[in-house]
Amino acid sequence: MSGLLARFRTMWAELAPIGLRPDGGYDRFAWSDADLEMRAWFRRTAAGRDLPVEQDRNGNLWAWWGHDPAQGPPPRGALAAGSHLDSVPRGGAYDGPLGVVAAFLAIDELRATGDAPGKPVAVVDFTEEEGARFGVACLGSRLSVGALDPVRARGLVDANGTTLAQALRGAGVDSGKLGEDRARLARLEAFVELHVEQGRYLAGADVPVGVGTGIWPHGRWRLRFDGEADHAGTARLEDRKDPMLPFSAMVAAARESAARHGGLATVGRATVRPNATNAVAASVEAWLDARAPCEPSLEEILGDVRVRAAAAAAHHGVACSVTEESRTGAVRFDASLRARVTDALGSAVPGMQTGAGHDAGALAAEVPTAMIFVRNPSGVSHSPEEHASDEDCVEGVRALSRVLEELLWR
Repeated sequence: MSGLLARFRTMWAELAPIGLRPDGGYDRFAWSDADLEMRAWFRRTAAGRDLPVEQDRNGNLWAWWGHDPAQGPPPRGALAAGSHLDSVPRGGAYDGPLGVVAAFLAIDELRATGDAPGKPVAVVDFTEEEGARFGVACLGSRLSVGALDPVRARGLVDANGTTLAQALRGAGVDSGKLGEDRARLARLEAFVELHVEQGRYLAGADVPVGVGTGIWPHGRWRLRFDGEADHAGTARLEDRKDPMLPFSAMVAAARESAARHGGLATVGRATVRPNATNAVAASVEAWLDARAPCEPSLEEILGDVRVRAAAAAAHHGVACSVTEESRTGAVRFDASLRARVTDALGSAVPGMQTGAGHDAGALAAEVPTAMIFVRNPSGVSHSPEEHASDEDCVEGVRALSRVLEELLWR
């Protein structure tokens, strides 16, 4: 067994129990006990390497090689690599943490050469990337680039009625400091994010790593249908104002339109009130996740969903509203940086687009960003079935190390 493989397995084993569910999935929601334990692991891991850690105004963690944040901001031209440590409900082990572990190990590989870094390098953990707790994906990176209003962010509410401001206060973080952090980002020459692939492209190509070329435009919308609660055994069908009917029509419309326009549409979360077996529902609140290869296709999908939802709601005497919660335009990763990544890894490494959102996509508005993907033989993500072999993960570490070496010294 190689030394790097052994070190990867040791670090991965440290994370394995944190937030683990009995069914093998992970619950690591932002600012929950599990997330705080993951953040404590980040600090311990950095401390074991003498990498000073700072927490920025939005709760993102930065562990620095070649820079002491106590002495002020880093010089211009600094590099960063990393990902996130939070998860979706019953999520997989690799989505996010693999990128953070790989960044620490890549720096280990570079330090083993004995050469001082030509510029500072940070390992970054961005907070609330999944949006699983407060509803807005890439929250930490969106705040940093100024794409999310801090007033709105402070008021975001989780399923238990806890606001982000309250959660931050409980973790000892001042929510009054939330907001854009462009001065910090302006000092970065590049951000490179390694991530497990959320699909089967690399498995089909029979290669362990790939380079990201871009991210589909995507977003999240909340739809609410308000009807009238009634008794399931006495209310006549023709008298009902049942919000479940336009809700189901909306779900079908989203699927049909996504298929027609070559995109993706998912309703994976809904809240029914009063949620009783023997009662006609009073209301249904549902969240639509829509993605497409281009902006016009995404608009077509959203237009179809709005029209079908409104028509079905009117037919059944139900009120309907649609609220945009987050939206990200198409991302094309910086061409010059991507060329340097390809030079470092070799032309045999394939380029690939993804429909999944990432912090690298949010940061791309302010910083040249790149992504490296690691093969996932199952093709499944956001699920306990998400997987990457230890050997492929190590290939990802080596790829990231070569990219950082290219950016540092060549």
